[in-house]
Amino acid sequence: MSIVRHQAGSRMSQVVVHNGIAYLAGQVAGDASGGAAEQTRNILATIDALLAAVGTSKAKLLTATVWLADMADFAAMNQVWDAWIDPANPPARACVEARLAYPQFRVEVMVVAAV
Repeated sequence: MSIVRHQAGSRMSQVVVHNGIAYLAGQVAGDASGGAAEQTRNILATIDALLAAVGTSKAKLLTATVWLADMADFAAMNQVWDAWIDPANPPARACVEARLAYPQFRVEVMVVAAV
């Protein structure tokens, strides 16, 4: 039973793979200057790259958790999400409003995927 940590830092790993499951850390936009839609696009591109790095893809998502700083951004986030998600393989998903780590962040997404 191995545990493989990818992009491990002193505080956290960006991805941990265990028993054929990839657990991604919560992802926020690398450039937080845009609104919720732009931040969501940035986050989903990062998720695509992290999943690819461990040999999987959004088609194998199991769960997703989305945090929004303001539920007023729900429609903007969903518009980007709906264009990105594999419609044949949607994950179980939760979306909640929460105060994020820094006020410039509008969206944070964490996913779990089969490898």
